[in-house]
Amino acid sequence: MTAKAKLKRVAIYVEEMKRALDFYRVLGLSIPDSADESPHVDVEQEGVVFAFDLVEAVKRIMKDWDSPVGCRTELAFQLSSRETLDDVYRQLTALGHEGCLEPRDTPWGERYAMVKDPDGNIVSMVA
Repeated sequence: MTAKAKLKRVAIYVEEMKRALDFYRVLGLSIPDSADESPHVDVEQEGVVFAFDLVEAVKRIMKDWDSPVGCRTELAFQLSSRETLDDVYRQLTALGHEGCLEPRDTPWGERYAMVKDPDGNIVSMVA
């Protein structure tokens, strides 16, 4: 029998909630300031639930927790325009986040850039 699963949410584990949420606010996620002190935050945007969990809280549930090494995922965000993408990239790198790929036009017609979030996750931006 093949299970029929529906994706419920995508979650990332973060060391500091406010720092992580501030990064994703620059990308345009609507996250209330009151979430900054929560151990778990769900953000729904256009039918997709994106969740943040403090590593400290996850360790209480997953007793054999091993800290991840290297890049294991890439999160991709669609931005409204090429200019917006360039502006968001500049904002994030000016705040000290590591740029992995400066904005550029691709052969397939998108504007594309990559930045690491505060916890080392690769975040792609496309327009």
